[in-house]
Amino acid sequence: MERLADQGGADILWPMSPRTRIGLFPGTFDPLTNGHLDVLRRGQVLFDKLILAIARNPAKQQLFSMDERVEMAHEIVKSEEYSGVVVDSFEGLTVDYAKHVGANVILRGLRNVTDMNFEFQLALTNRAVADIETVFIMTGDAYAFASSSLIRQIAAGGDVERLHRLLPPNVLERLKKKKQQLGASISRIREDGLKD
Repeated sequence: MERLADQGGADILWPMSPRTRIGLFPGTFDPLTNGHLDVLRRGQVLFDKLILAIARNPAKQQLFSMDERVEMAHEIVKSEEYSGVVVDSFEGLTVDYAKHVGANVILRGLRNVTDMNFEFQLALTNRAVADIETVFIMTGDAYAFASSSLIRQIAAGGDVERLHRLLPPNVLERLKKKKQQLGASISRIREDGLKD
């Protein structure tokens, strides 16, 4: 058995064997979107265990704190629909975290050709430096245009309720509260040009 402590303070025990397929779905998830969940749902069938790994990226100014993002993700994955998924958070290189948790594969979603160019280079690098493979899943058509960056821009300039098709209900409610707190300053969240 492997013991993985999640952010909620509880220990999760996983039966481990040499053939256990552990996947890692990393990202900043700021915020977590229905597009992310689409990839998560379809990707979890490929693994015995899939870790939704929420990253702290020092190059990005976050809209939601790490604790808020972890809490929202926990609220979502507690449903039976995500029975093979656990939520965790990390700092540093994704490949180092993958080795730490015993993940043999990184799961990534692709929305478009731009994503492919960036992800292809990253996948080749991860394989060369850490011997970790990457599996790509195409995001569903309904979410192919949406990114966390776009969500934040729409929230800053308009009615947050318009995002109800792109965000899980708990994330939408948190975003409404965040906009009430921050107002137009949501638009000043700095972007780094990288895929979320």
